[in-house]
Amino acid sequence: MDSVGATALDLGLRGAVAGLFLMITVVTLGRVRPLDTIKWLSVAMAASGAVYAIVTAPFVPKATIWWIMPCLGANPVLVWLWARANFDDDFVVRRWHGALWLAVVIIWFSVIFTWTTWPIFAKAGVRSMSILAIILALSAAVQTVRTWKTDLVAGRRRLRLAVLILSLLIVVSLSAADLTPISGKSFGMSGSLATAASLLAIAALAGWGLFHPPPAISVAAAMAAATGSDHADRAAPIKATDGGRDATASLLLRRLDNLMTVERVYRQEGLTIGALAAKLDVPEYRLRQAINEGLGYRNFNAFLNRYRIDEAKEALSDPGQRDVAVLTIAMDAGFQSIGPFNRAFKAESGLTPTEFRRDALARSAAIALENDEKLQNRPVPLKIG
Repeated sequence: MDSVGATALDLGLRGAVAGLFLMITVVTLGRVRPLDTIKWLSVAMAASGAVYAIVTAPFVPKATIWWIMPCLGANPVLVWLWARANFDDDFVVRRWHGALWLAVVIIWFSVIFTWTTWPIFAKAGVRSMSILAIILALSAAVQTVRTWKTDLVAGRRRLRLAVLILSLLIVVSLSAADLTPISGKSFGMSGSLATAASLLAIAALAGWGLFHPPPAISVAAAMAAATGSDHADRAAPIKATDGGRDATASLLLRRLDNLMTVERVYRQEGLTIGALAAKLDVPEYRLRQAINEGLGYRNFNAFLNRYRIDEAKEALSDPGQRDVAVLTIAMDAGFQSIGPFNRAFKAESGLTPTEFRRDALARSAAIALENDEKLQNRPVPLKIG
């Protein structure tokens, strides 16, 4: 392919990228509700992706992008935050995350305005930002791998690795260009064309995930209702259409409920969804589907922790166990350490285990005192004759 053809292809790919990203932005802002953290981060990434595809295209005057590139240079922070928010259900965006993004923007502005007067400082800034981008990319990759096994959402499991790997590849490739002398021409194509192709792959996958979500499982409501447990109210209201599948799903959730409430397998240390599927003698994907679509859980650890925390609440509310250490109660319920137990307990109840125990025992004491007063004040029947 000659240079003219490569440039035309490059421009065409970038046009498609910008169109897809802008469509994702418009559809998300106009139709997707609620606009949670993941959606806002997705909009920010899509908008920045569209701008990046345009301003880095051939023939675009470089002087026009001086005020844009510092914001685009902070895209690795957005990618990292998006990965954390999308693949970790317990992740919460903090103020320091915004401060990190702002700091990266400021450093890039400093690099641009000191490039001619302080070239050594500017090159050090570029190198430090490249190293930060690689660190954030690797951190996001580790997060994706670490939480992959416990993810119960089928669509998220299918897309997470593909979207994230492509995103990380482009972040690392752009950063590595400042750290190594390797050029994209070594692989037979210009760096601009390679960037355009990578951006198009990311935009296509992101658009596919937004406009073609995985179909809902029709048996979800029937599965949860069949359990008859306290957790059945988490079922999604999905219409059942297949009687045979309904019966199979209902039986699976009844067996699962028996394992959790009667045999209390959630107490088992290091219990995985694969081990639980083996106990039920069903394929792992079917159990994931049942817990996610039938009971409404997005994460296997959240499913286990609900049972564990219920047991811990019962123990903490028992006056007979007032002297039992909180750590002992946590480990008896299946937690392996006090830290995860405290975080999960407070996230579910809004109180620490110690605060919950104090309030529960105070209520028990008040009820006992009230009952004693009622007994003391009850009139004694008189015996006649």
